[in-house]
Amino acid sequence: MTSSMRIWRRMMMPDLVRVHRYQSLPEQGPKVLFFSGGSALNKISRVFKEYTHHSVHLVTPFDSGGSSARLRAEFDIPAVGDLRSRLMALADETVMGQPEVYDLFTHRLPQQAEAIALREQLQLLVLGEHPLIECIPNPMKALIQTHLAVTQDCIHADFDLRGASIGNLIMAGGYLNNHHQLDPIVFLFSRLVKALGEVKTTLDASLHLGVELDNGDIVLGQHRITGKETNELPSPIKRMWLNKGLRNIAPTNCHIADDRKDAIEAADLICYPPGSFYSSLLANLLPEGVGRSICQNPNPKVYLPNLGTDPEQQGLSLMERVKRLVSTVMADTEMEAPYSALDYLLLDDSYNYGELDSELLGGLNVVVIRTPLITEKKHKYDERLVAKALLSFV
Repeated sequence: MTSSMRIWRRMMMPDLVRVHRYQSLPEQGPKVLFFSGGSALNKISRVFKEYTHHSVHLVTPFDSGGSSARLRAEFDIPAVGDLRSRLMALADETVMGQPEVYDLFTHRLPQQAEAIALREQLQLLVLGEHPLIECIPNPMKALIQTHLAVTQDCIHADFDLRGASIGNLIMAGGYLNNHHQLDPIVFLFSRLVKALGEVKTTLDASLHLGVELDNGDIVLGQHRITGKETNELPSPIKRMWLNKGLRNIAPTNCHIADDRKDAIEAADLICYPPGSFYSSLLANLLPEGVGRSICQNPNPKVYLPNLGTDPEQQGLSLMERVKRLVSTVMADTEMEAPYSALDYLLLDDSYNYGELDSELLGGLNVVVIRTPLITEKKHKYDERLVAKALLSFV
């Protein structure tokens, strides 16, 4: 028979003794889980691995822009770009790691080269004769060649290789070569680069994002939502859903796998980090089972909001974002959830985030924690200060 209890302690912010302990023994560090998407968290992740090798990163597979978009259109696969970049952020960069594999995975083919020259470079990689792959020892080299060969064989003759990420091409081949399953290939490449943390997609499914705007417009596709590859949206976002394909409005959803559920429920800390508010953060909370798993976890949940301007946040104050974050989590739960969706709002002690509504925060039982999180560069978090602050909660 087992039982559980909650133990309260006085919290220091930052708790330098606790942080030093984790830095001394990162292999015994806490399980800090991040819901994130693109590159916004990569620099923090690169610092975070110095303190714990047990962070968990649930990454959105719904991106539809950049070089990932070409692979998605070609093979109808989940987006792999953010997976690859987070794996690289967590890769062991010491002499114990695999720097040759890291260099290969982070390399991009030239943006300006002719199509025939790009095909020749890909062929050299497949043959194992490119300088980036020649230095990789077997059996890793042979495995990478196999997956690249699958991609090479499957892409159409007019596939645009300009600026293509080699890591993305390898992962796409692995996906196609493993019965269209992404999890096995992510696990394999995590081992190849000796990732000091765990990276997974929230869903192993090829879905897209759809939003309805306040003006009634419907927009399909992450790349049309962010305001980075296209013009900013003409109206604030009213609601978002997971969509099957990019041509028609086809709302859908899937339940998260048991290992995702277990990871969320067992995390020592859950962090809602900076990043595109809808397409990176809230998108991760949409799959069935995410909200329920969050509210089954008694440990701290912390929201670290964006600095500066995020086009997706137009019309949303910080308090509105807090409400939408909580409501998105709670939409997946029963009426009575065992634990909260959010416990702490972590803010820099000098940055102006806008007016805080103490009545709203009190009603949600959200505590505001202010501590130095920004150093010299305004509108940019200091990665080490953020890591120390988050680790002080656990």
